[in-house]
Amino acid sequence: MEIQVITDNCVGCKKCVPACPFGIIEIVDKKAVIGEGCTFCRACLKACEFDAIRIEGEEEKRAVTIDTGEYTGVWVFGEQKGGEIHSVVRELIGEGRKLADELAEKLSVVVFGNNIDDLCSEVLSYGVDTVYKVDHPELSHYRCDVYSCLLAKCIQKHKPEIVLCGATALGRSFIPRVAIEVDTGLTADCTGLHINEDKLLVQTRPAFGGNIMARIICPDNRPQMATVRHKVMEEAKKQDSAEGEIIEEVFEDPDLESQLAFLEEVLEDEGGVSLTEADIIVSGGRGLGAPENFSLIRELADLLGAAVGSSRAAVDAGWIPYRHQVGQTGQTVKPKIYIACGISGAIQHQVGMRSSDCIIAVNNDPNAPIFDIAHYGVVADLFEFIPAFKERLNAK
Repeated sequence: MEIQVITDNCVGCKKCVPACPFGIIEIVDKKAVIGEGCTFCRACLKACEFDAIRIEGEEEKRAVTIDTGEYTGVWVFGEQKGGEIHSVVRELIGEGRKLADELAEKLSVVVFGNNIDDLCSEVLSYGVDTVYKVDHPELSHYRCDVYSCLLAKCIQKHKPEIVLCGATALGRSFIPRVAIEVDTGLTADCTGLHINEDKLLVQTRPAFGGNIMARIICPDNRPQMATVRHKVMEEAKKQDSAEGEIIEEVFEDPDLESQLAFLEEVLEDEGGVSLTEADIIVSGGRGLGAPENFSLIRELADLLGAAVGSSRAAVDAGWIPYRHQVGQTGQTVKPKIYIACGISGAIQHQVGMRSSDCIIAVNNDPNAPIFDIAHYGVVADLFEFIPAFKERLNAK
């Protein structure tokens, strides 16, 4: 595709300049000039009142439109490993229940694996109407191409209106392939979902470095698909009685064939408490000054039985591995207590931790953005505060 400025139509009004989120449009000799790096987001087209900007080579809208009325129900992909359902699935069941009730439709969960009868029964206990079970020895281990093929076939057969999946490493790797296979859109890394007055799913996600919150709809294609960030929604609770049903889906051997061969599973020894499951997290940032100073954070975390987190600045500096990063490009966490030490609190970091029950910020800059969302703020030198805090905790 190519974006063009129709100079005969352009009057140099400059409305397209601030509309461009990438800042690549300028006015030269009273005409708009679009520089390199255009992503064809169409923001400038909407801002232009004179039809002076056009995108050449766009595919024409398909002549055959789908009947959206044929699609019904809310689906959640039930990610599991070793017979353990991922906690993000419980979050999606809780949110999916709200969406399904508002649409007066059923909530279903799709589970892939081997010998997963007990797991499917557990999923039903969270108030799910239907569990679609795909149980086969070839599904003992995750393989991207097989998962995408099977889920696409399930969608094409049952035609759900909404499909949700966790924005985990697994979900991010195969759900885009499913969306392409079923010819629909996909909104990644959502932090909010709701149904609007037109009964469409509004998918909210951070955009442009977290500086804006984009609200996205998919009016013409089905299903409406989204991956949702972990730890941003409340988990569903188990119910006393399960009235749903389990439906087994059977596939032919060719559907289970993969271009990938599973050799072995190598688990990384993360040590300590899991970041995404921790009740308490102690995080360090650029204010620590050097990688060796993370020992202060680790000592405090050990004392509190907490997990160790970090800002992106600390990870980018090579002070701590990426798996500890909290924020838009790292982990989303929701602990009972989040202690931020030497972290200024850029919006990208806030996206990953602002839903914590209690945020305690320690920073020597009283104007640091982290204090805007902190429940308790300590304006102090962290190298003085943390040892004093540890001494007081030990005394208790």
